[in-house]
Amino acid sequence: MMIHVLVAAALAVLLGGCRETPAAERAASSSRARATARPVTLDDARLDAVYARASDLPKLRSLLVFHRDTLRGERYFHGARAEQPANIKSASKSVISALVGIALERGHLRDVHQPLSELLPTETRGLDSARTAITLEDLLTMRAGLRSTSFDRYGEFVSSRNWVQHALTRPVVAPRGEGGPMIYSTGSTHVLSAVLTRATRQSTWSFARRSLAPLGIRLRAWTTDPQGVFFGGNEMRMTPREMLAFGRLYLDGGRAPDGSQLLPRAWVDSSWVPRTTSGWSGNAYGYGWWIREAHGHPVYFAWGYGGQFIFVVPSASMVVVATSDPTPERRDGMHLDAVHDFVDELLAPAAASPDRRSPVPSATLP
Repeated sequence: MMIHVLVAAALAVLLGGCRETPAAERAASSSRARATARPVTLDDARLDAVYARASDLPKLRSLLVFHRDTLRGERYFHGARAEQPANIKSASKSVISALVGIALERGHLRDVHQPLSELLPTETRGLDSARTAITLEDLLTMRAGLRSTSFDRYGEFVSSRNWVQHALTRPVVAPRGEGGPMIYSTGSTHVLSAVLTRATRQSTWSFARRSLAPLGIRLRAWTTDPQGVFFGGNEMRMTPREMLAFGRLYLDGGRAPDGSQLLPRAWVDSSWVPRTTSGWSGNAYGYGWWIREAHGHPVYFAWGYGGQFIFVVPSASMVVVATSDPTPERRDGMHLDAVHDFVDELLAPAAASPDRRSPVPSATLP
C-alpha cells in the first residue's frame, strides 16, 4: 500500500498534477477505500435482477456489463440497437481528457502547467493575467475561476459568435487552480479542444479518430463552433460498445487491445486523483472524470446529460456502460439515481446495506 501511495505522489509531481503532500493524502485515502472493498462475485442471478429492473426504466436505451475480461451482459431497450451511435453528451469531456494525455505523451504539449498565454497566444491576446495564466490543469479540473458557461448559460455560450472567446471573457468569480472551487463549465473543455487543435496542427476530430482507432472506435464528426473547432465538451457520438472500449482503455491502464500503450499509465492514475469536489453533486472530480465510492470500491465515471455513463471500477475489474434518452423530464434525477443503483448492486457483497454508497446526483446535468 505504501508503494502505491509513493507512486501516486510521484506521478502527480511528474505530470504537474497536485503538490506532493495532497497527492499522497488522496492516494492514501483511495488505498484505504480499496482495502475495505470485498471481491465482487457477479453471478447470473444478480445480473438478471439488475437487467429486470433496467427494462422498467423508460429512458434507458442500453446497459453493458464487463467483468473480469468478459462481457457479461449487453442489452438494448425501447427500440435501441447495438449499432446505433449515442450522443454521449458531457461524457465527451472524459474523451477530451484522454486526448490531452495522448498529446502530452507525444510531445504536442509540455505539461499540465502550461498557461493559455503559450497555448493560445492569438485567442488570449489582450486578456488580463487572470485569464492568460489559466493552465491545462485548471481547465481539466474545472477550476479556471471563470463564470460557468453551462446550465442556464449554456444557450448563450453555444449561440455566441466565438465560443473560445466567449468562454475566456466570462467574469472572474473565484480563484483559479488548487485554491479555487470547481465551477462546472463546458466552455473550459471547449477551450481544451482549441488547444488540441493548435498543438497537434489538426482538428480535434482528426486527432481523436487516429488516436482512438486502435480501440476500434470509429469516431464520427460532430458539432463545430463558428471557427471550426470541434466541440470539446459535448455532442460526440459512440456506440455503446465503443464506449465500453474507451472504458476498458482506462481499466487496462492505458493499454489498447493489441497490447500497445495508447495512453500513459501515469495519465490514467493522475486523472483519477480527486482534485476538487462538486458543490452540486457532492462527487469528486479529477481530470475529466467523476469519482465516488460504492461498497469500498472507488468508482470512476464519465457522465453525460440525461444518463450517458461509462463507469470504470478497477478494484472489481468492471466496466459498466449505460445510454439513455436525453430528452429532459422532471424526473431525470430518479433515472440517474437508478443507473447508479445498478452499479452499486453489481458491486455489493452479499447482504450489503443499500446506504453504503457515496452521494450521487439527483439533478439532471452535467
